[in-house]
Amino acid sequence: MSNTMLQIVVLAAIAVFLIMRLRNVLGTREGFERPPQPVQPARPAPVAVPAEDSDVLDHAEAGTPAAEALSAMQRAEPSFAVGPFLSGARQAYEMILTAFERGDLSQVRPFLAPAVAEAFDGVIAQRQARGITTEVQYLGTRETALQGAAFDPQTGTGEITVRFVGELIAVHRDAQGNVVEGDPKAARKQRDVWTFARRMGQDDPNWQLVATAA
Repeated sequence: MSNTMLQIVVLAAIAVFLIMRLRNVLGTREGFERPPQPVQPARPAPVAVPAEDSDVLDHAEAGTPAAEALSAMQRAEPSFAVGPFLSGARQAYEMILTAFERGDLSQVRPFLAPAVAEAFDGVIAQRQARGITTEVQYLGTRETALQGAAFDPQTGTGEITVRFVGELIAVHRDAQGNVVEGDPKAARKQRDVWTFARRMGQDDPNWQLVATAA
């Protein structure tokens, strides 16, 4: 066999080998196959848009004055949400109530409106004048619920009234150490209705306690 014929046979064998390898790797076309489809550009995923006032309606019935006031607060300050406010109000309640019972408002005074601070100071001063000291252990807030809301569009001020039920052990002793109020071995329920106020849209995020009721 000439060199030329030998080269043709070798090349043919190589070609057969490559075809068989390609069939094993890629497979064969059998039956009906859909023709190649043009590649569609990827569409951006839809952005979930929360329902208007969804957070408000979690805490106030639609159409009530409270719901309308809270919605107006959200329009004045889009970042405002009722849930986080109530969480902050609960923390403020615990801090302020404990500070009042202990007779030291220094840490919470920025959260008190002047009239409320003056009333608290008056009670504390009366206790001190009688030589009364207080031991307090706060056990937790059992209930935090929205009770009402109001919004003044002229001043941009929002007011939110919250109902709290706290549980604590508070004991008041006279100068001789005798218990004059409370029980050192028994917890008591503390029920309060507090109103917080703030001008919406301001950089200062802190609300102030402007009114208290039992």
